[in-house]
Amino acid sequence: MKKILLGFALFLGIFQTQAQENNLQLKGTVVDTVAQYVYLQKFHNKMFTTIDSVKVKDGSFSFKTKVKTPELYGLSVNTADSPLYIFLEKGPITVKLSPKKYYTNSVVEGSTAQDLFETYKKTKDVEISKFITEHPASIVSAYVLYRNWSYRLTPEQITQNIALLDKSQQSTTYVKELKELAIVLDGLAVGKKAPDFTANNPEGKPIRFSENLKGYTLVDFWASWCGPCRRENPNIVAAYKEFHDKGFNIIAISLDKKKENWIKGIQDDNLTWTHVSDLLFWNSAVAKLYGVRAIPANYLVDSKGIIVAKNLHGEELQSTLKSLLESKI
Repeated sequence: MKKILLGFALFLGIFQTQAQENNLQLKGTVVDTVAQYVYLQKFHNKMFTTIDSVKVKDGSFSFKTKVKTPELYGLSVNTADSPLYIFLEKGPITVKLSPKKYYTNSVVEGSTAQDLFETYKKTKDVEISKFITEHPASIVSAYVLYRNWSYRLTPEQITQNIALLDKSQQSTTYVKELKELAIVLDGLAVGKKAPDFTANNPEGKPIRFSENLKGYTLVDFWASWCGPCRRENPNIVAAYKEFHDKGFNIIAISLDKKKENWIKGIQDDNLTWTHVSDLLFWNSAVAKLYGVRAIPANYLVDSKGIIVAKNLHGEELQSTLKSLLESKI
């Protein structure tokens, strides 16, 4: 009897797994381009990886790839550029794919999740808890909580919003990663010890964080490709010039992909402090260790490695350093 029950359980597990995968019924036309191929890309950790491609014939394309649905994917005619974000579901979906203006003129029909996603993007002043409550069983709710809100919320708020999602969404990749993130962020509260790490500087030399703590250290996450980071850099440079001699130091972790771009960004912005990177983009090990889901981001730690402040930007960075350092002079 036990063997029968075990066999049934295994069968049910296999059936449930297979039920999540479907052969796509995805077809469409390509406009405003002479591209010869359309690429299907899988989304993970803010990045897209190509999983299939088809040749464009007479301006049309069709995919029958077996993929997990419903879930976010990308469609592109050039893998070097950001794709069209598209929620694929079971059933026929048609696309008019236009790469102009970052695919904003593209049209998707047949995906209810895509319709909701487009509505979400057009809605101003979204209240994420209200949105989830109104659409608890939609993959879009799980996705936007993960992608657009995880870096704005406290660990408690992340957990509270996860609880608003329908049971059908609790096993999604997005929710699994949100649960892990909430645990990581809970361990990074002000007053707790910053995680130690080792990463290579531009010369390839390993730099250990705990061996470079003097006074107050800003653990700064940035990248040369990040516009807001580059705009924030002059503020950090000014703070470094004013407070470095009084005990302010910086160790910058870049989420760059190419070493030459990383080094050029350092030189162009005159960032004369310690720099490290594993050049893994959003797969950066240090970024994951610190729960970083958006940049610029930073943690200010004391000489014992205790976090004293988080995400200090603009004048707030300088005023905080003035309070901490000049009060001891």
